[in-house]
Order: sequence, then structure tokens, then C-alpha cells
Amino acid sequence: MRAAPALGTEDFVEVHDRCFAAVYRYVASRLGIQAAEDVTAETFLVAFDRREAFDATRGEVRSWLFGIATNLISRHRRQEARHLRAVQRLEARPVEGHESRVVSSLPSPRLAKALARLTRGERDVLLLVALAELDYVEVAEALGVPTGTVGSRLSRARKKLAPILAQEALDG
Repeated sequence: MRAAPALGTEDFVEVHDRCFAAVYRYVASRLGIQAAEDVTAETFLVAFDRREAFDATRGEVRSWLFGIATNLISRHRRQEARHLRAVQRLEARPVEGHESRVVSSLPSPRLAKALARLTRGERDVLLLVALAELDYVEVAEALGVPTGTVGSRLSRARKKLAPILAQEALDG
């Protein structure tokens, strides 16, 4: 079997243009707006440095990028936990411009607290599905786990969040 051609510089520019906004939204939803630009830039820097090692036979470039982003987010785990605690204390405030979409996607304080209590694996799977809109196969590729693991982690996360979401719906 022949190896897939490496991801060239020109190809990478197209990948960056096509995927940057989605990766940025995912990172911003996980770490907040202030860290999103740096982590997203770092995601593409890591991907660019490793572009020749990308193997298209193992999955889509989009999944590969979300995997890199998720790994970088893991390095910022304490910052994410602080962000979720801060969201718990947020009071509604008007936000305008491009930040309004990200701010509007922030979880409620109750949901933020519940997200912080999920295991890292459960939270990563749930947020890749919910925020990055990846399917099970893409999540499995991004995290380097079997598709069945994605399903079981997502199921556990949903069970843990169900009471919180039900209460949000009543309060909503």
C-alpha cells in the first residue's frame, strides 16, 4: 500500500482557511475568548509543523485539527476549570460584535459547574460533539480512541447532565 501524500504548504493554507473559524469557536467555548486566539494559533502551528506526518488514510484533516486542539486544551486544564467557575459567577451583560456569538454559547452557571465535574474524557467527547459538531467517527479520530469509547463517554456525560438540563428547561 502506498503512503498518502504529505499535506503540502499550499494545501495547508486551504485547510487553515477552511477550518480556522470552527477550531476557534471550539477552543473559545472551552477556554474563553482570551485564550482562544493563542490556543487556536498554537493548534495550527503544531499542525503545520507536523503536516508531513498527516496520514489521510487514518482520518480527515478536520478531525486531526480538533485532536490537536483538544490536546492543547488539556494542557490548559486548570485555566478551563477556572473559566467554568467564572462562568458560574457571570451576570448577564450585553456584548456586541463578534464576541457575542461566543458569549451567547457560554453555559449557565449550573451547567458550567456540572461540566467541570465530568471526567476529562467525558467533557472532551461531549464538547467535541456539541461545540465542534463532530460525529462519533470524527471524535474518535480526534481523540485517538475507539468509536465505542466515544459512545460510552457521551452516554455517561449525558446521564450526568440530564438532571441539570431538565432544571435549566424548567427555569428557562
